[in-house]
Amino acid sequence: MPPGKYGMQEEWEKEGDQGIVMDFLLPTGIFLKFPVSRHDTIKSIKKMVWKNARSEALFSALGDPDAYVFTCINQTAEREELEEESRRISDVRPFMCVLRLVAREGDRVEKLTNTQISLLIGKGLHEFEAQKNHEVNEFRTKMRTFCEVKAQERQALPWQQWMEYSFPCDLEPCSSPPVCGSVKSKNTKKIFINVKFEACDESFMLQQDPQDLPVALMRSALKKKATVFRSVRQEPEDYTLQVNGSWEFIYGNHPMCQFKYIFSCLRNGQNPHLTMVHHSTISKYQEEQGRMCSQVFKSRSLSRPPPLPLKKQNTSSLWSINEPFYIHLLQGSRVNADEGMKLVVQAGLFHGSELLCKVVTSSEVTVSSEPLWDQKLEFDINVADLPRMSRLCFALYAVIEKAKKPRGTKKKNKKADCPIAWVNTMVFDYKDQLKTGEFLLSTWPSVPDDKGDLLNPMGTVEKNPNVDSAAGLLIRFSNIRPHPLYYPPLDKVLILKGFFSGYKLIFEYLKEIMDNKNYTEFFEDEKELLWKLRTEVRDRYPESLSKLLLITKWNKREDVVQMVSLLRNWPDLPAIHALELLDYSFPDPAVRSFTIRCLRKLSDDELLQYLIQLVQVLKYESYLDCDLATFLLERALSNRRIGHFLFWHLRSCVSAAFCLIEEFALCLKSPAQNEALGKMKALSDFVKSGSQKMTVDDLKLCIRQESYLEALSDLLSPLNPSIILTEICADKCRFMDSKMKPLWLMYKNTCAQGDMVGIIFKNGDDLRQDMLTLQMIRLMENLWKKEGLDLRMIPYGCLSTGNKMGLIEVVKNSDTIANIQRNSSNSAATAAFNKDALLTWLKSKNPEDKLDQAIEEFTLSCAGYCVATYVLGIGDRHNDNIMIRETGQLFHIDFGHFLGNFKRKLGINRERVPFILTYDFVHVIQQGRTNNSEKFERFREYCERAYKILCRNGTLFVNLFAMMKAAGLPELTSFKDIQYLKDSLALGKSEEEALKNFKVKFNEALRESWKTKVNWMMHSLAKDNRP
Repeated sequence: MPPGKYGMQEEWEKEGDQGIVMDFLLPTGIFLKFPVSRHDTIKSIKKMVWKNARSEALFSALGDPDAYVFTCINQTAEREELEEESRRISDVRPFMCVLRLVAREGDRVEKLTNTQISLLIGKGLHEFEAQKNHEVNEFRTKMRTFCEVKAQERQALPWQQWMEYSFPCDLEPCSSPPVCGSVKSKNTKKIFINVKFEACDESFMLQQDPQDLPVALMRSALKKKATVFRSVRQEPEDYTLQVNGSWEFIYGNHPMCQFKYIFSCLRNGQNPHLTMVHHSTISKYQEEQGRMCSQVFKSRSLSRPPPLPLKKQNTSSLWSINEPFYIHLLQGSRVNADEGMKLVVQAGLFHGSELLCKVVTSSEVTVSSEPLWDQKLEFDINVADLPRMSRLCFALYAVIEKAKKPRGTKKKNKKADCPIAWVNTMVFDYKDQLKTGEFLLSTWPSVPDDKGDLLNPMGTVEKNPNVDSAAGLLIRFSNIRPHPLYYPPLDKVLILKGFFSGYKLIFEYLKEIMDNKNYTEFFEDEKELLWKLRTEVRDRYPESLSKLLLITKWNKREDVVQMVSLLRNWPDLPAIHALELLDYSFPDPAVRSFTIRCLRKLSDDELLQYLIQLVQVLKYESYLDCDLATFLLERALSNRRIGHFLFWHLRSCVSAAFCLIEEFALCLKSPAQNEALGKMKALSDFVKSGSQKMTVDDLKLCIRQESYLEALSDLLSPLNPSIILTEICADKCRFMDSKMKPLWLMYKNTCAQGDMVGIIFKNGDDLRQDMLTLQMIRLMENLWKKEGLDLRMIPYGCLSTGNKMGLIEVVKNSDTIANIQRNSSNSAATAAFNKDALLTWLKSKNPEDKLDQAIEEFTLSCAGYCVATYVLGIGDRHNDNIMIRETGQLFHIDFGHFLGNFKRKLGINRERVPFILTYDFVHVIQQGRTNNSEKFERFREYCERAYKILCRNGTLFVNLFAMMKAAGLPELTSFKDIQYLKDSLALGKSEEEALKNFKVKFNEALRESWKTKVNWMMHSLAKDNRP
């Protein structure tokens, strides 16, 4: 082979069913060579090996095929055991066409489970073992046991309670039937529901009040069945209702109209189709899951070694050491910097965002790949005063030699010279022991900017896993005493409270300080006042806990004792305030434990609303075993929907949370979704990297292959685990024209009524910002609905499934405003100015009796998106990313810019309006009549009412965005980025002031809408592909 062509990568990427000649090495010393199909499974290949080996010597020595397993060298040059024998050889992709048959060792069930978990998380479990990290190993063992106990408790539940885990109800925020806008409907007429029994083709059309409970409908269905078939009457309590063709169930003490499926049918004028399912069927599902879990747990418990006995050792309390804390900076490795510069290390001790003492700087040494310092770095803080969550932050940078600085150059701050790398490490280990001995810290590359300091206390305490290429710093924690030093446990901290007396003074200024919502910093006298009146703060202003925590002197153990003691009796906070305490500024274990105590009161639906943020702040946790990780895992094991989305959010994080995924993947077990995503990525790569221009027919041909049809069918949608993607329709699939060539995949479900289901697979775009924006729009919709305002929003499904990869829900029967305008005009230049285009299109899709409803839908949704896009500062709004459904609902897509980061060209802001409200929108709202001011004023009222509701919940939105700083989104990295949100929600202002400001913005958007039309015209000219 020519250089660089070794391996079978190109062979596996070929499409079709060509045979591949493979070599097989048998344990008897026999060598076999024969062709196999690339679509053959490992199991079928093993059968072929046994068939061919019959005519060879020593066949009788082989024995049972199940006693052997194939091994190969995979694409990452690692030996891999192919325990999962249902995989196709084309999915395994061995580096060379060689499979070796070896005797199976160990427990097969556990190995098979580990293989499936590795495939799910995209990371081999052997990598965890290779780390030889005691913290990782102990955490995995603890979480594994935790999962086993929870799973066994779940399997012992009665079938009705087990359903609450497996098939949680999908409910609307309020229980009233769907109404338009703020007008309450007095019409409570009954609805027709199509009900059939499982394993029976007959169905009944029953009339029911939408406010009835599901049990009333089941009672009617059983009565009807007994009458028609003259059968024995059965009890409705023995049944549940399933949505046809879906894993969604209707049960419990909720009005039927509160279930999203029924609600949607009512709103769209459709008849719900349900199936009566007997409890014996549900019990079979429960038993099947229990069998799978018990097999795994049994094999794992048998293979688990007994714990080692604990050794008794002498220890001392940290608080008895009144000596300065210091470390030794020894040397660096793999440092890359220009010659003629000097290397310097800066070190700082932090507690959250608070610098505990003055930063220490090393001496300057000459640039080399392995610079030597061998220097003691002493900090201005006693060991006794180190807080439990002390974090040691390092920055490595290069400075220009002073002698070589040009004459007249002002003395510059060293941090402005040349940052190279940063790294953080905890001062205490995960067992509360002060670290001792040498540590090699693999650093992270610095990104030069003017926004912050060299030290990065918000960054991870994980070492860079790329140890072979990353710069390293070798440090040594000193042995202050001959025996280990431990931070005092909480019970001893509380005992010590008696030694430190606090003050109980009352000052009249307290209320003034507490009422200042827009606080950023406190004056020293205000800090002193707050601290003296801390019990008053607890009793009168408990929601201001974060202010008290920020002024606590965490480098004084007396204050730490008082604060921890105070927390024990602090009243629980509402989630809106508790979420703020998960920021990296509040790392103390007692604070985070208190926060989780508050969050336990969240309902499952509320937890799902905040799940993206809760996963992100896991990155702020200093140790794997933390209250937040346990809380998330516990709730995931109690609700399958939470578990489903927790898995995918963790999967797309790519961080230390992998350990949490590994144990959790045990309980989720969804390899079908993972295999389908792998095939989607392969299709996407095929479309994007073709040497010649790919056509849609090429894509369809590829999808029709057996391996693709099998992998892409019969799976639960990652976007919604209740939806079954039954059969992919190759004829309806295509790829889109945009740069990343997203795949448009269509599915049909023969058991479900209604249209096909569509998903868009994107490969190469980061969907996390879209996911965050749509989450906020969904939250806004829920807040509005709770206040009786349904603005007909469409927060379509969007899920990041990995690095720059994800899925988007297709909104059926919709089109972009650009397409509607282009199709109504002969010229792209004039299309954007045709104000009749939208109304004409709606008239063509809605006959006369439906047009008024379509215009009402447009009015409501336009109001919702005007407010939402203004509050979130959504940028890059043009007529290709605003769409309309045939029912009249308007909605926005593609949220690449938010928080006021508007697009600029040649230094000029292209978007000069607060939100999009053009005259063609107004033309539709006014039903095509220029003098219909009543309709427009009603639209204005919708906007103002929606805005006031969001302002009342402004703190929640600010806290949720603040928690996303850890995500690394380019437009959300610091509190400065969140300032736009504080301004748009008028935080700290009265409702009257906020509404007055919004009215100004509303009038500005309407007055300046001609600028939007010019922008749309330029966009249409650039995108016009017509001949």
